[in-house]
Amino acid sequence: MPDGTGTWVAGVDGCKTGWIAVLRNLNDPADIRLRTFSTFSGIVDFDPHLTIIAVDMPIGLPDKIPPEGRGPEKAARKHLGERQSSVFTVPSRAAVYEDDYRQACETALKTSEPPKKVSKQCFHLFPKIREIDTLMTPELEARVHEVHPELAFWRLNGEAEMSLPKKVKSRANPAGLDLRRDLLVSKGLDRAFLDQKPPRGCSRDDVLDAAANSLIAERIYHGQAEPFPKEFRRDERGLRMAIWA
Repeated sequence: MPDGTGTWVAGVDGCKTGWIAVLRNLNDPADIRLRTFSTFSGIVDFDPHLTIIAVDMPIGLPDKIPPEGRGPEKAARKHLGERQSSVFTVPSRAAVYEDDYRQACETALKTSEPPKKVSKQCFHLFPKIREIDTLMTPELEARVHEVHPELAFWRLNGEAEMSLPKKVKSRANPAGLDLRRDLLVSKGLDRAFLDQKPPRGCSRDDVLDAAANSLIAERIYHGQAEPFPKEFRRDERGLRMAIWA
């Protein structure tokens, strides 16, 4: 358990049991912890205080989706080449708050121009998107930032997309995961930490994604990260819509 001293940041990813977080003490690079949380509020309220939380989940939901989309997805995809399919298209807030897939598609069609339905993959994220959306305020976004693992790896890889996918036909691709692990090791993270057995309800790619997000959290803390798009918009609740890397 972190002892409370130092400056702590977290890289967070969703997992089957809730959320997985890589917690890092920026004052002691060897002090790195892997932890799961059942709720996102548990991360926000964690003691010691997490100065920056970089989470792979959409933040900021427009009432209507314009032709160019929410904004961050398009800005991220253009850097990711063959990895761009990992960035899901996020619908309006009203659609995200639908519990039924068919109804979510109907609401998304009514609140987008041109009309677009919702992908099944994105629909399965709705509970976690709602969980963050109910907590977020413009004040909290000084700490909580939206990130995306593949954009994080692109940034860490010298602004080049990863040459191998994490998954092939929905199954883990060991070569792609090893490639990402080795990149994280080259950035100073401990190989044994990254290779540890994932917690119950989590997979190897969850651990690696959270670790990559933690490096972006560090970049955000030091003022080295940038938002995608640079000229980001805010939703009707005043929430920033940007992926950081």
